[in-house]
Amino acid sequence: MTRDRVIVGVILLVVAVAVVARHVVTSTTVLVFAVAIPSIILHEVSHGVAALAFGDDTAKKAGRVTLNPIPHIDLLGTIILPAVLAVSGLGVFGYAKPVPVNPSRMRHPANDAVWVSLTGPATNLLLALAAAEWLRIAKPAFLAFGSGPFSMRIPLAFGFINIVLTVFNLVPIPPLDGSAVIARFLRKEWLPTWYQIRRYGMIVLLLLVLVKPAWINDVLSPFENWWIRLVTG
Repeated sequence: MTRDRVIVGVILLVVAVAVVARHVVTSTTVLVFAVAIPSIILHEVSHGVAALAFGDDTAKKAGRVTLNPIPHIDLLGTIILPAVLAVSGLGVFGYAKPVPVNPSRMRHPANDAVWVSLTGPATNLLLALAAAEWLRIAKPAFLAFGSGPFSMRIPLAFGFINIVLTVFNLVPIPPLDGSAVIARFLRKEWLPTWYQIRRYGMIVLLLLVLVKPAWINDVLSPFENWWIRLVTG
């Protein structure tokens, strides 16, 4: 069984459990899902833009340095996975089609490749800060996902989703961006083993999310609280 088939099987199982458990899709679920997709796509576009700045035009030639969402959408990572997690109440994360990058075309391949990887989380952080500033200017009477004016619920969801994407993508598990930092400092003789482990990274992530979702809250809570303090402080 290939890795993709395993992932599809896990996701289909989650869909079945979520449908049985919830029976309903709320407006908040739809909002979170709708905000997650452009956030994920902007994350991926930033990788291509950064690679181009460092001298690698692979993503540009592949038509991936564009805000058109179609070339970036991955059925599993951009549609099914965020939707399943939103419905099941496990939070939201996902991924777009990986932007093709060729570090050998960069001016300083080893270091530039790390910066290209970190550009994605940096983009999500900037989006979260922009949402916080929007709310600071608007000064809503209260902050709540499921109630209040829709104009306030949008930046609230946008901020939280992008904080989640920022922190989650920095987790050093392949294929998340944080793993690039680990790879950069591994000894050369360890890299073949690392590449083998990287093939199973997505399955490991899904299992962590589904089997022990509490760890996500433990990691994210301090950063979500920090973001709320930006808005209310």
